[in-house]
Amino acid sequence: MTQSSDKPHTGGCYCGQVRFEVQGQMRDAVFCHCGQCRKMTGFHMAASVARAKDFRLLEDQSLTWFRSSEQAERGFCQTCGTPLFWCEIGGETLAITMGSLDEPDRLKSRAHIFVQDKPNWYDLCDDLPKYPVLD
Repeated sequence: MTQSSDKPHTGGCYCGQVRFEVQGQMRDAVFCHCGQCRKMTGFHMAASVARAKDFRLLEDQSLTWFRSSEQAERGFCQTCGTPLFWCEIGGETLAITMGSLDEPDRLKSRAHIFVQDKPNWYDLCDDLPKYPVLD
């Protein structure tokens, strides 16, 4: 996990009906190329991770959870459609989309995962580590 200061990380959806904060550390961004993430975002998903105990919803007027597999669910805004979260059922962490953070530049890029699922129509042109599954 990485944290650039003691200041909480905050974020939310495009329309503002879902807002959150993280009081603890957050992991640097990982880029997921799995088919589910591509379907949810239209490209790959960039996400950080926080401990669930450090996460707090400030506004949840239109937060909706979708069970995307037997092991996980995804949270998004029902009003504007912003993808926000991914979590393992019963897990202790929560993945948070980088695009939903108010200050995403406080974190850095860490790695690519599920690169074997990446389609051929784009290339990975950076020096980040590339893993076939979760790192």
